[in-house]
Amino acid sequence: MRTAMLSSPHATSADEDDSELTDTYHLTAPAAPTTARVAREFVAAALEASDRPGLVENALVCVSDLVTNVVQHARVRTLSVEVAVRGGHVVVSVLDGDHARRPRRRAARAGQEDGRGLALVRNLSVASGVTLVWDELNVVGKCVWFEPLADTGPKP
Repeated sequence: MRTAMLSSPHATSADEDDSELTDTYHLTAPAAPTTARVAREFVAAALEASDRPGLVENALVCVSDLVTNVVQHARVRTLSVEVAVRGGHVVVSVLDGDHARRPRRRAARAGQEDGRGLALVRNLSVASGVTLVWDELNVVGKCVWFEPLADTGPKP
C-alpha cells in the first residue's frame, strides 16, 4: 500500500528582522507515476487556500513536469512537494534524495515527446532553479523550485 502525507500549513518567521510570515504546505509521496496527479491536486489546493488562483494553471504544468522527472530519473522511493507563500511570492519546490542525478536542459528533437520540460518550467515561471539539500556537511538531496508566473487569461 502506498501513502501520501499532507501536513497542514504552518507559519514560520522568514527573518528575525522581518515580521512577515511564510505559510508552508508540505506533501510527501511515493515516487510513482500517479504522484504527478496527486502533486497537481495538492498544489492547486494550496494555491486556492492561499488566495492565489491566478497562479494555479502554470504551477500545475510545472509541478507535474518536475515530479515526473523525479519519478523517471531519480533513484528514490519518495519525494516531497512544498508550497511556500510569503507576501506576494509563491515558491513551489520538488525535493528528492538523489543529489547525484541533477536536472539538465536538453534540446528536444522534432517528434520527441521528452526533453522540453525544464524549458517549459522556465517559460511558465518568474524564476526557477536547483539547489542542493544539506544535512550539516553532507549533501542529502536536491530541490528543484520555481515561482509560478501568473496566468494572463485565455490563450489565442
